[in-house]
Amino acid sequence: MRFLQYKDLDLRRVKASFAKIRASIEAGDFKSPNVKKLHVGSYYRAKLEHSNRLLLQFAKYGDETVCLALEVIENHAYDKSRFLRGAHVDESKIELEPVDAPIAWPNNESLALRWLHASRVEFELLDKPIVFDDEQESVRRLLAPLILVGSAGSGKTAITLSKMREAQGRVLYVTQSAYLAQSARALYDHHGYENPDQEPEFLSYREFLETLQVPKGREISFGAFSGWFDRHRAALKGLGDIDAHALYEEFRGVISAQPDGPLPLQDYLALGPRQSLLTPSAREVAHALFVRYCKWLEESALYDLNLVAHSLRPLASPAYDFIVVDEVQDLTMVMLTLVLARLKDPSQFLLCGDSNQIVHPNFFSWAAVRSLFWHGLAGDVAQRQALHILQANFRNTRAVTVLANDLLKIKSP
Repeated sequence: MRFLQYKDLDLRRVKASFAKIRASIEAGDFKSPNVKKLHVGSYYRAKLEHSNRLLLQFAKYGDETVCLALEVIENHAYDKSRFLRGAHVDESKIELEPVDAPIAWPNNESLALRWLHASRVEFELLDKPIVFDDEQESVRRLLAPLILVGSAGSGKTAITLSKMREAQGRVLYVTQSAYLAQSARALYDHHGYENPDQEPEFLSYREFLETLQVPKGREISFGAFSGWFDRHRAALKGLGDIDAHALYEEFRGVISAQPDGPLPLQDYLALGPRQSLLTPSAREVAHALFVRYCKWLEESALYDLNLVAHSLRPLASPAYDFIVVDEVQDLTMVMLTLVLARLKDPSQFLLCGDSNQIVHPNFFSWAAVRSLFWHGLAGDVAQRQALHILQANFRNTRAVTVLANDLLKIKSP
């Protein structure tokens, strides 16, 4: 039987006895380490020494059952176990159920392993055990600053949260979606995980802004913008065939997205063809409309996240020791700059995302992120930071992955 150990398993006092348990279970011997089923969940324990125990679970990988070593329980203190969460364990009752045969597959989908490494014996644990492949593990071991690119199912969330758990001090996870921030928090805290050396915060981008200052009014929605667009159709003739969605992206992702403030007309006109959705002849009309848009926001008690980010930049003093920005492709450069301005050390960040999964229109590009660093806005070390791309997909079948890649080729020839 394969025997894996949790990455954070503390073996400092029990290395020799742990090695004996590993050897016995790998040989299919459960009697020598005195493996017993607990009366709590799907947990087992093995006897390390007279008073110390090793907490185990068993997971399924295909038709194979794998043993997972989770935690050392010292002095029979099951009530202090991170995984048992205060559950009472009566050792006298445990002894009545000795394990004398190979462990049957536990009927628990959260213990199903998607992939196993041929030789690596450590696993990460979020809502379920995860074994990193060589590419993922090499990225996990890199020092900050780190820019991680990967599709859905590539393991970037697991790597991101694993890196975040290793940080010390005040640590921030921020993303555009409040739902994603809450989901990341739940994964981070799963199985009672705590790091006594850090203070983690999980915030949506709007919640992050509110830590600096609560914006007045309501955030502009695309529906409200679309209504404003329809009322200004007479002024749109010089833009050609552009629709509300495209102009919204031009305002949000081009004109107002730069860290130094909304682009003056001359700078906007000087942009290259790949830096704007509009032709140079249409940009003058768009810029005039943007000025009207800003005035309308003020009159309507609405606010634009880019414009708020510009106004709050003087308030963004250093406060965090490490920052994770997830789904970074949903943030504009001014938003990202505001977040990174909260770092004590400007190099201590991890950016994670996939430009093929943009939800909020913002003209995002990795080239723009690199340009941000080249201008020294995220520390000198970040200027030399490369993109690290996860190629493997552990969620979808090969056929689904091939189809998705073909569609992306059509989208971005």
